[in-house]
Amino acid sequence: MKTVYLAMSVDVIQPGHINIIQKASNLGELTVAVLTDGAIASYKRLPSMSFEQRKLIIENIKGVSHVIAQETTSYSSNIRKLKPNYVVHGDNWREGALKKTRDELISILEEIGGQLVEYSYTQDISSSMLNEISRPIGTTPSIRLSMLRRLIQSKSVVTVNEVHNGISGLITESISVNRMGNDVEFDAMWSSSLTDSTSKGMPDIEAVDMTSRISSVNHIFEVTTKPMIFDGDTGGKIEHFVFTVKSLERLGVSAIVIEDKVGLKKNSLFGNDVIQTQDSVKNFKEKILAGKNAQVTNDFMIIARIESLILDAGMDDALMRAQEYIEAGADAIMIHSRKKLPDEIFEFCEKYHQMNLNQPLMVVPSSFNIVSTEEWAAKGVSIVCYANQMIRSAYPAMLATAKSILANGRSYEAESDNLCMSVKQVLELIPGTK
Repeated sequence: MKTVYLAMSVDVIQPGHINIIQKASNLGELTVAVLTDGAIASYKRLPSMSFEQRKLIIENIKGVSHVIAQETTSYSSNIRKLKPNYVVHGDNWREGALKKTRDELISILEEIGGQLVEYSYTQDISSSMLNEISRPIGTTPSIRLSMLRRLIQSKSVVTVNEVHNGISGLITESISVNRMGNDVEFDAMWSSSLTDSTSKGMPDIEAVDMTSRISSVNHIFEVTTKPMIFDGDTGGKIEHFVFTVKSLERLGVSAIVIEDKVGLKKNSLFGNDVIQTQDSVKNFKEKILAGKNAQVTNDFMIIARIESLILDAGMDDALMRAQEYIEAGADAIMIHSRKKLPDEIFEFCEKYHQMNLNQPLMVVPSSFNIVSTEEWAAKGVSIVCYANQMIRSAYPAMLATAKSILANGRSYEAESDNLCMSVKQVLELIPGTK
């Protein structure tokens, strides 16, 4: 019997998948390769279902003889190993992100004497279309909660964008641009205490209580599906931190970042210009441990933010604290700096990995903002968070519009100078308005 190979993402199972499986199985003994999370995340959004869930579905479809994993978008490894007579695919990859993959596959098949069989995609239905339709419906807390860990395991760098209300959440959810030939988008959202406070006209001193912070998260979650990292400042008292962890996990937040400082919160970028006190290692470890013991799932993450470089306590202190916090159960380490150049962050990253500290590293390049995503990946950073640019860009735009209206005694100039979007664009931005 002839052997057939078919690779699939199966992010949303639909009639087109069943159709191509049936056609492929008619050619011979069918092996379906399910793309891993990492393979899918390399060129599009991570699917809602895990690899194991997607594999289970394919195993129970009639006509499928074997199910294996495909670790990359490249077919090379599996095809050279299995040497199938036929490789089946839809005809939608002759252009676009997967064209190079197709060209490589054809070359390999010529070597082994195999044949590429392409079928027309089922009309009027696709996984991408179904994802777009289902996005306004939303997601569940459990799916959103687990997404961040899956992203970290699947991507070289997870990019996170600050959100402070529903509009900024919608933008982060939907924006996509082509960069160096690939379509890229943000992977997750960051709920910043600074920008949440600023959007409410309040100072960034933890004056906005946790109930109000969680209310903001709820508003954002109503219109988005991407995972969220929550800025928990110091975490407060240990007894209070336990309840914060429980509340966020129940809501579907993927992670909380807490910083090792005590006392009235002052923004880290002030450094030693204001009085800031670093917490003791012993007390902060107890806080991490209490939070880990409070969570219900293995998906929720507690990220320990180290302020040693901010407060000029030194590199050795920062590295010592990283090791201690990981021993206490921290799921990731965030290292921060107020310097314009990234040199000390780069040094920390290098020494951190030399110590074989294997938990993910997170950076927030607000001041040292000249480093690209690819450069962070090369330094072994797993999470890059753009923590306040959305609110900082919104304020100048609103200020310019308000000044224009006052200066001209009318709004015509503000609209003709493209200082504000049209009402029609606003209506189209919000799902369900029509």
